[in-house]
Amino acid sequence: MIELPDLVAGGLAAGTLSALALGGGLLRLRRQQTRQRAEISALRTQLDGSLRAFTAEVEHLAARRVPAAAQRVAHPHLAVPGPLQPLTVGTPLGIALENVLLALQAEVASQRTRVDAAAQAGMRGATREIQAALYRLQDALRRLQQRYDDPELAQTLFQLDHENEQSLRRAQVAAVVCGAWVGLAREESHLVDAVTGGQARLAGYQRVKVHNHLEPGTALVSHAVEPVAIIVAELLDNALRHSAPDTDVVVSLEHVHHGVCVTVDDAGLGMTRDERDRAQRLVAGDAPILLTDLGDPPRMGLAAIGRLTRQFDLGVDVSSASPYGGVRAVLRVDSHLLSRLDPADRPPAPSAPRTTRRSGPAAPAPTHAYGTQDAVPDAPRHHTPTDENGNGEGDGNDGLPQRRRRRTRPAPAAVPEASAPPASSRPARRPEEAAAALGALQSGTAAARSEAAPAADTPTAAAAHDTDHTHDEGGAAR
Repeated sequence: MIELPDLVAGGLAAGTLSALALGGGLLRLRRQQTRQRAEISALRTQLDGSLRAFTAEVEHLAARRVPAAAQRVAHPHLAVPGPLQPLTVGTPLGIALENVLLALQAEVASQRTRVDAAAQAGMRGATREIQAALYRLQDALRRLQQRYDDPELAQTLFQLDHENEQSLRRAQVAAVVCGAWVGLAREESHLVDAVTGGQARLAGYQRVKVHNHLEPGTALVSHAVEPVAIIVAELLDNALRHSAPDTDVVVSLEHVHHGVCVTVDDAGLGMTRDERDRAQRLVAGDAPILLTDLGDPPRMGLAAIGRLTRQFDLGVDVSSASPYGGVRAVLRVDSHLLSRLDPADRPPAPSAPRTTRRSGPAAPAPTHAYGTQDAVPDAPRHHTPTDENGNGEGDGNDGLPQRRRRRTRPAPAAVPEASAPPASSRPARRPEEAAAALGALQSGTAAARSEAAPAADTPTAAAAHDTDHTHDEGGAAR
């Protein structure tokens, strides 16, 4: 039988063990709570840091990156700043922010194009009215020039007409930049006339020196005449504006393998590399042209050239320097835009510079080159090859000798043998041709004799008949 003290001792031991176990559990729980509080504190600190970083990134996006991205739409050379925290690149947050910028740029570009299109439409309507008024004024001035002969009044009217022409050119360029048609339909014209027509639209046109090295009759098809004149006028205007007033602007017209080139050289200051690249982009016409890209006030000359080069398949290059230290601009007109006019039927304008080229090889000189037709009326005519005008042997009459009205003059001196072309240079005649020529000559001689027979009883008629007979027989012998 267990004694009471033993039971008490056992109970105390069990209670002690229970108390120790409970205390250990409470201690572990307290430690766990401490760790949890530390983790919660760390997470809260991390969350606060992330929130601050995100806030700073959004503020950086709004303050720096969004304006730069919007400006980049109009100025592609500008750089957009990167994220404030480089560690966000490639993360979901970084990708989301980049998508925001891309969407912003797309919307800005769309709205910019829409606003610019509306502005161009409004300007097209305005320039159309201005052009119509200037054309009416031009017609009125020309009627006055035709009506009055006073020199002073004519000079004043000419100056007014030239000023009106310059205003008309500016309105036309503005309309072309805004997508309007060139405004004039012309017939085929000599290319040199289109160049001088563009020159005449400018102030200071006297400084332009045109050197025409084209083949006579080189012309433009009808739909290319006015575009070429506008482009030449704008290239010359740039050259005149950016060169000293005491220097010349040299224009050369040359044939090239694929057509014709109009080269404009000035002695101005030239352009920097960036300016030259921008000018080349504008005249190439590859990118859309917006009014907001042209400055304030807008400079529309190169933009108009770009519109026309793309629309009419022309080529303009301004990427090189001129030999005089300025800028060289080259307009290339391909062969499919070229035509030909007969200079005899439709000569160039009297004010156009004459070409330095001849229309073809010169025809061989006649054997009587040292005399005149009046001095030697019946000189022998040597047969020559077909010349550039299509005249064949015997002066274009199938090789047959031609009878001329005889005059009672002394017989001409014999043509020296040295003046005649060598036998090797004369084309050989077939026997049939020689027989036909001799038969025709004999028939003509017989007819002339029969007509002259009734009047042979008079001395004058007999002398004329003898002279005619002598010449005919001599011609048959030749």
